[in-house]
Amino acid sequence: MTLHKAGYSLLIKILLFLIVVNTVLFFAVDSPVVLYTAVAVSGILFLGAVNFFRFPKRRVTLDNNAILAPADGRIVVIEETGENEYLHDRRMQVSIFMNILNVHINWFPVNGVIRYFRHHKGKHLKAYLPKSSTDNERTTIVIECRNGQSVLMRQIAGAVAKRIVSYAPVGGEARQDRHAGFIKFGSRVDLLLPLDTELKVALGEKTTGSQTVIGYLKPVSGR
Repeated sequence: MTLHKAGYSLLIKILLFLIVVNTVLFFAVDSPVVLYTAVAVSGILFLGAVNFFRFPKRRVTLDNNAILAPADGRIVVIEETGENEYLHDRRMQVSIFMNILNVHINWFPVNGVIRYFRHHKGKHLKAYLPKSSTDNERTTIVIECRNGQSVLMRQIAGAVAKRIVSYAPVGGEARQDRHAGFIKFGSRVDLLLPLDTELKVALGEKTTGSQTVIGYLKPVSGR
């Protein structure tokens, strides 16, 4: 199994912690049942953490008009909303909730140039709640697509997630086969799309990052 680089340091810390705990128990407890149970639980916890940081190899077909899912998960919101941070217009919001069992790598949903990036400090409400889009710790990434449209992507930390990792430098290139970042332990990604986007997904549908087509952009006139 290949692991994502975002998990290396945390996995080492978890492993060292579990070794210390089991060493203390070995010298402090006489019961073999307790010791075997502790080792078994520690092994399960560590393997669970390793599984969380798995890095699947996926073949991505680049399409300048397609919007690909930025994350594995389930669609929990499809609605029109206002965007007041950068674009200042009406948008179609599509939100994907990732539970702790999902791959938590985030991919760029479109090809283009990164025009805006900002990290916002905030709360750690449950990521499926509507207020998490504006109240939780989050990042905002705006990509100017090659067909002239703009797409806004938010990485949102959840109740358990405490760190968002982003690879979105302003002026850098966004590609659908490249990682936009990683959110540790339960989270959500919002896409704010042009209102004329041709959506291909429905509420409650499962998504696979970099594979599921969320919809298609209509080119700006003259592009």
